[in-house]
Amino acid sequence: MFAEYQIAELAFLAGACFLAATVRGFAGFGTALVYLPLAAQVLTPFQAITTLVIFDLIGPLPLVRHAVRACEIRDVLRLASGLIVALPLGLYTLTLIPPEVFRYAVSCIAITLLVCLLWGLRYRGPLTPPLVYVTGMFSGFLQGVAGLPGPPVILLYMASTRPVQVIRANTFLFLMATDMVLLLTLALFGRLEASALWLGAALVIPNLLGSLLGAALFKPRYEPAYRGIAYTIIAASAISGLPLWDG
Repeated sequence: MFAEYQIAELAFLAGACFLAATVRGFAGFGTALVYLPLAAQVLTPFQAITTLVIFDLIGPLPLVRHAVRACEIRDVLRLASGLIVALPLGLYTLTLIPPEVFRYAVSCIAITLLVCLLWGLRYRGPLTPPLVYVTGMFSGFLQGVAGLPGPPVILLYMASTRPVQVIRANTFLFLMATDMVLLLTLALFGRLEASALWLGAALVIPNLLGSLLGAALFKPRYEPAYRGIAYTIIAASAISGLPLWDG
């Protein structure tokens, strides 16, 4: 079932998955930002997104109960509603662009997010329901076209006065919702490949291990340090994923 992939490629993808899950476990975000720039170096855009959806749905399941207790459920539902509206448009756009453009888009979106966060360019007003809905729509479009729904939500919440545990829980649950909606939409678009589904299932193990490790490492009082580590890893992944490094 993995005949089309070389052993070195499988090991590379497993390592990328473990690293991405660890970052998400202690930072509350970062799975796609770390994994996709790396995975897109050896997989097609739809294969990379499919593997991400499969392992990202199953691996973090042990963390769901805690996230549900800590989240603000109304915001999560509003974000998910916006996602459902815009995700098909993003997926349709992805069918129109070549793989190299996808790789540049993934890396550039990740780098842009980091620049915004480091410079303090984030929303600082009230989290009104319309704003949350629109953020969900923007996230849905980015999920479809680049597999990266997180940046708009991260920028929305980073300046929030809500407790870090609530922010992490909201982001975590929303990203799980994006995976469920995306999996259904990929099936409707006829873009699910059997080999990518099996590969995603195999990556559940490194994803689960990384998620548990990251969650065990997380301590609220060290949150700024975790954020700095996450930024560094995301930047390295984004830069390495640029096609200009291809030989």
